[in-house]
Amino acid sequence: MATGAIASLYMVNLDCTDPRGMAAFYSALLGWEMPYCEDEYSMVSNGSTSIGFGRVDGYTAPSWPDDQHAKQYHLDLLVSDTTQAEAECRELGATLPDFQPGGDRWRVLLDPEGRPFCLVAAPAGA
Repeated sequence: MATGAIASLYMVNLDCTDPRGMAAFYSALLGWEMPYCEDEYSMVSNGSTSIGFGRVDGYTAPSWPDDQHAKQYHLDLLVSDTTQAEAECRELGATLPDFQPGGDRWRVLLDPEGRPFCLVAAPAGA
């Protein structure tokens, strides 16, 4: 834990309709292991941080863009090449919405259940 920190991020949990499918998607996207994979709850992890996916009956993905509701949250994922990463994400089941506010700096995609995430171009030399 960082000096002076009260806590460190251990895990993020996301509601969904298909925990197994979401874990498989993010496992392939991030290259993380799936230490737990069940119908009601599944998880991906890099050994220090995890993302969990819990089944919620009647779950509805947020709209993108959505002028009627405040933005909730989304994942920003650092990539070396946004065009190549976008193509690979689409092969995994992600979709590309029409609204793209980031120009060349980042690309918004929707995961298989419609939740937005961003592919962020790594700074040169990073």
